[in-house]
Amino acid sequence: MQSLAPLTYDYSALEPFIDEATMRVHHDKHHQTYVDNLNKIVAANFDLENAPLEQLIVDPRTKNMAGGVVNHNFFWEILSPPKTKDRLVNSDFSMNVVKKFGSFEKFVEEFSTKSATLFGSGWVWLTKELEIVSTPNQDVPDKKVILGLDVWEHAYYLKYQNRRKEYVEAWWNVVNWEKVEENFR
Repeated sequence: MQSLAPLTYDYSALEPFIDEATMRVHHDKHHQTYVDNLNKIVAANFDLENAPLEQLIVDPRTKNMAGGVVNHNFFWEILSPPKTKDRLVNSDFSMNVVKKFGSFEKFVEEFSTKSATLFGSGWVWLTKELEIVSTPNQDVPDKKVILGLDVWEHAYYLKYQNRRKEYVEAWWNVVNWEKVEENFR
């Protein structure tokens, strides 16, 4: 049985960039629904009873719900209350991003463009190999990811309505760069 992991920060901690109401609905309603629905499917399929999440994200019966659980668990961890807009300038991650993209600003621009223009609902990710990839729906990338952005409307619609680009721009202010660096190692 899966359970909804609590946030490590208060629902209002990401304001003004991500509002408290969105955080409550996103975490307590949307993420909880993925957990509940996954548990129902597992309970109805005896062969899945002890299956790890890694198996559930590829099983056709549970793929979407398990992906919703895994993706959201990851998403909450790479967010943090806005401390500073600065990333870890001299970190291995930052130096490798500059080497790969030419500058950190070009990386942000490329990631932001892919996020703002992704058709439909899904996720945009940065892999450990520093590739920017997207997945539709709740699909989980087949590579290790170090950063990810939920671009489903439920992640931003209360505050930003149809202005996904503004949500993406605001999101950079609440990225937990220490966690991203840890994921990169």
